[in-house]
Amino acid sequence: YGIMYLLGFASAWFLSNLRAKKSNGQWNSEQVSDLIFYSAIGVILGGRIGYFIFYDLTGFLQSPLDIFKVWQGGMAFHGGLIGVMVAFYFFGKKYNKTFFEIADFIAPFVPIGLGAGRLGNFINGELWGKGSNVPWAMVFPKAGPLPRHPSELYEFLLEGVLLFIILIIFSRKPRPKMAVSGLFLLLYGCFRFFVEFYRLPDIQLGYIALGWLTMGQILSIPMIVFGSIFLICAYRKKRTQAAIL
Repeated sequence: YGIMYLLGFASAWFLSNLRAKKSNGQWNSEQVSDLIFYSAIGVILGGRIGYFIFYDLTGFLQSPLDIFKVWQGGMAFHGGLIGVMVAFYFFGKKYNKTFFEIADFIAPFVPIGLGAGRLGNFINGELWGKGSNVPWAMVFPKAGPLPRHPSELYEFLLEGVLLFIILIIFSRKPRPKMAVSGLFLLLYGCFRFFVEFYRLPDIQLGYIALGWLTMGQILSIPMIVFGSIFLICAYRKKRTQAAIL
């Protein structure tokens, strides 16, 4: 996981520097380095705390010191997202940048880290999918002899590769503020909600409701809602400004 995190942050730093050079002085290498550092702290602290709040609160209450046992795994994307949002706030205060200036700048590169993380899940043989007889079903040693959906690879392809391609293409042209961030939230939420139908829920939680709704889907719904709102507001504001001009 250390290698995967390093790969994700290093790639984001490299690509962000390339984008900064084309920003007409709005961004520089020092700001990029600080942004990656702030984001890394937010991902690690938010992801770790979020895992126990969203997925294992009972375990945390029984043994609070487990939160420091990072070698045992346990990171939540949605917690990491909240941690990064807090990091954006402090970074913005330091460099006098708005939240969406920061979010729109870095959002296209986030899928690299997401994809790397899912490859880490696959290599470690965890977060496997439901039993299946599809030709590409795999046997995970830790999950018994039953062939299963390689849901980690589904997430790698959707949340990593496809989301990265879409955001890079979308952000190549000037977009209204909030549009890139909104598209990221909307697509990630949709992709994650979809893959959860093929992924087994965390054993300590199981299905939350209706015999199929998982915690991952519940946490993705606000992303879909807010992503849609950000996109609508971004383009509505653009049309209003164009009408005024």
